[in-house]
Amino acid sequence: ERQLVESGGGLVQAGGSLRLACAASGFSLDDWAIAWFRQAPGKEREGMASISSSDGSTYYSDSVKGRFTVSSDNAKNTVYLQMNSLKPEDTAVYYCGATLKPGLKETCTAASSYFYWGQGTQFTVST
Repeated sequence: ERQLVESGGGLVQAGGSLRLACAASGFSLDDWAIAWFRQAPGKEREGMASISSSDGSTYYSDSVKGRFTVSSDNAKNTVYLQMNSLKPEDTAVYYCGATLKPGLKETCTAASSYFYWGQGTQFTVST
């Protein structure tokens, strides 16, 4: 069974840092693009960052560019999201998704592009 499992969520103070992990099982991420989305209560799922596991290219939305960094460790079949300078508005449930569709920017803005999703991990930034 193909699965994605997020980990690393929790509570952090504004201005702090946190790293999320998205571990894949049942398939290799080598040919996939992985994106991080978040969803706050009452809001739509928002794509923030994505990475191509094949060539390491990345895409970031304007809301996180310069603060978040996405990386992959193909040996561990895991993608990471390093989040710095956190703000209360970053509070949400964070999900990772996997797609084979091309175009990091295009797919990161369309949750329907993703074939597999993790269960999500809650992350709260306190003031």
